[in-house]
Amino acid sequence: MFKRIIKRDGKIVKFDPEKITEAISKAGLVTEEFKYERAKTLAEKVLKRAEETIKERTPHVEQIQDLVEDVLMESSFKKTARAYIQYRQERSKRREAKSDLMNVYRTISIADASEDSDVKRSNANVDGNSAMGKMLQFGAEGSKVFAKTVLLRPDIAAAHDNGDIHIHDLDFYATGTLTCCQSDPFVLFENGGFNTGHGHLRTPNSIGSYGALAAILLQANQNEQHGGQSIPNFDYAMAPGVNKSFRKALKRNLMKYNKFSGKNLDLKVPEDIEYGEDKKLTKSKWPKEVVEVSNEDVERETLQAMEGFVHNLNTMHSRAGAQVPFTSINFGTDTTPAGRLVSKSLLEATENGLGKGETPIFPISIFKVKEGINYNPEDPNYDLFKKSMEVSAKRLFPNFCFVDAPYNLKYYKKGDYRTEIATMGCRTRVFASVFPESDGIVTGRGNLSFTTINIVRIGIKHGICLGERKEADWDGFYTELDEKLDLVKDELLERFDFQANQHVRNFPFLMGQGNWFGSEKLGPNDTLRDVIKHGTLSIGFIGLAETLVAMTGKHHGEDEDARELGLDIVTHMREKCDAYCKKYKLNFSLLATPAEGIAGRFTKIDRKEYGKIPGVTDREFYTNSFHVPVYYPISAFRKIEIEAPYHNLCNAGHITYIELDGDPSQNIDAFESVIRKMHDEGIGYGSVNHPVDRDPVCGFSGIISGERCPHCGRLEGDVPFEKVACGCTKGE
Repeated sequence: MFKRIIKRDGKIVKFDPEKITEAISKAGLVTEEFKYERAKTLAEKVLKRAEETIKERTPHVEQIQDLVEDVLMESSFKKTARAYIQYRQERSKRREAKSDLMNVYRTISIADASEDSDVKRSNANVDGNSAMGKMLQFGAEGSKVFAKTVLLRPDIAAAHDNGDIHIHDLDFYATGTLTCCQSDPFVLFENGGFNTGHGHLRTPNSIGSYGALAAILLQANQNEQHGGQSIPNFDYAMAPGVNKSFRKALKRNLMKYNKFSGKNLDLKVPEDIEYGEDKKLTKSKWPKEVVEVSNEDVERETLQAMEGFVHNLNTMHSRAGAQVPFTSINFGTDTTPAGRLVSKSLLEATENGLGKGETPIFPISIFKVKEGINYNPEDPNYDLFKKSMEVSAKRLFPNFCFVDAPYNLKYYKKGDYRTEIATMGCRTRVFASVFPESDGIVTGRGNLSFTTINIVRIGIKHGICLGERKEADWDGFYTELDEKLDLVKDELLERFDFQANQHVRNFPFLMGQGNWFGSEKLGPNDTLRDVIKHGTLSIGFIGLAETLVAMTGKHHGEDEDARELGLDIVTHMREKCDAYCKKYKLNFSLLATPAEGIAGRFTKIDRKEYGKIPGVTDREFYTNSFHVPVYYPISAFRKIEIEAPYHNLCNAGHITYIELDGDPSQNIDAFESVIRKMHDEGIGYGSVNHPVDRDPVCGFSGIISGERCPHCGRLEGDVPFEKVACGCTKGE
């Protein structure tokens, strides 16, 4: 008999036959087929066979376990045999996962974020080199393993691992968090303030406090969600702060006037007095000079508040201090003097940049374009529209969201900011709903989760790119696409059920403070199903261009037939999402997934499987969603025309980027023609990107015209200015 045995970790230990009996006995007890004495008899058969078949003096534990399987399968205890095999496979799977996890942890601990590490680059908004950033990544990677081995269906976990699909924010799956939310500050500010969980903040009484609390609101919500945070009505929400500050300034300046003039004017300022009512104010009882000075005071205070807001969002931390909140604000349609002042001041603060002139990363500012409000020269906010383009030409932001796009306009109700389309992050759109009470409402709603399908791989398998067929197998393509759509649908439903069983107490700010649609009606111990149903479940896709090349040899930017086929593919996916809405009474929607890290992940896996395929896997990234590839030469107007129809189809989110060479601030008319083309073609959300200069000495980033830095004034000289990324995502 053997004296020693080799364990899985390579250690050699004393051989103990009793452990074989114990293992078989445990399996028999689980299935209730036999007890210890029978297990002892079966173990003796295993030992006898081991002596006959194993030639090594010191066997490996796997050899013994293989024989246990054989003996059990040959016996009449088939149920126990299956249970033992399944248990062994599960243990093996967990050991492999643990081994893989340890390798990932080693990468996090040792590798630099600048190195070619998918783990360290998985979230560009987290500093992967900081201590807290590493801590977050340790937790994230461990959470992913738990989700895949315990929470997910095995076929879904396998589809994610092999690159058929990508479950976004898988590290947050086990926490039950939601993706994002469009917060309405009115809900939190005007009803006695709000509690962040660490203290109560009362209703703000000045524009400075409004700006500060808006940043805190976004930070607090970011700590309870895994996606981005948005304020869809920023100008409307901040306007009351302007009016409160104006009334304070008016009273303060009246006191000064009385003091130095010797007069005794009434210092009582009615609560209905608002900034910008100059004629009304001077016509009554207050001197013109007092009104003018008060206006100047509040204008200066509002600019400072907006500068503070922008600076806060680029410096304040969330998630254990390793990440700034991923924030977006939508503005430009409030036509009141106070609302207009907020928009004007925000644009000015964005144009000014940060402390060293750097272009602010956050918030992603989005100017809402609407005919009758700001689109035409006769519109009351047209000057703000013009200013927004001037600022965007210098600072990359704001982007532009189009209320007049037919699929947005049908929800619009004049004077109701809740019905004005708004977006989050780089594209997320939450608007339509199967529930009438939330249909066409942007405030208090967000995406619940989203998962992306690798449609390029389906194209490779059924197209002509491998040379295995002369014509594309479209029947096979759509059959497999439907299989993947159904798989993702199942995954989203399982995740929804997991999220729905969380409690209000798990989200003390998002739900406990009434920030999410309908959550004000819930108590701390209530579950979330009745309110999160107003969010969206999104199915995404990426690499339409590469899919078309794989199927036909050409993409939609270069061939009219490919263009029609591309629309057919995306229409098919949208129709499936609409069918899921009707069947499950939940808001399934189709997302034009941004590229980011996922495009590189898919490409790397597919290249390993299929090699470098020209126009498909020969670049580092698949093209962003439905976009015409950035490397393909095409005019801005033609790109807009080709991509516009997809905006209507991708109701979970979409964006069209246009790249401009040089300094667009020197040709605002050309910039405006691009934005107007987007509006006229029915684009829902658009952005104009261009190169940005950086002075490596002082840190300024923006447009540098000539040889002198506009921030520090130095001449370029021996240290040249740098050209940095234009703001588009990888693969775009």
